[in-house]
Amino acid sequence: MDTSDTTRRRMRSGAVALGGMGLLAATLVACGSSDEPDKRCASRSTLDHLNSKECKSGGRGAYYYGGTVSNGKVSGGSFDKSAVTRGGIGGGSHSGSSGG
Repeated sequence: MDTSDTTRRRMRSGAVALGGMGLLAATLVACGSSDEPDKRCASRSTLDHLNSKECKSGGRGAYYYGGTVSNGKVSGGSFDKSAVTRGGIGGGSHSGSSGG
């Protein structure tokens, strides 16, 4: 085997690794660029996190936008989609306003 064959082989595997990293980066950017806030199904009266089927027609739930789920309860978001904004990578969802 000649040295140029080994060099060519190494370059090809390096190009594949770099191409894969570019694809991963593009995927992450595409996923983080949505203007839609996270949504989950919850009870308006108890704030219990519900199965998504409960938010379909005739169910007892409503979509809760943004926020988190802890111990089966939703918090930090809103049932009003327009009150919640969506950030990009590392942005997270926010609601409410700052006071002073």
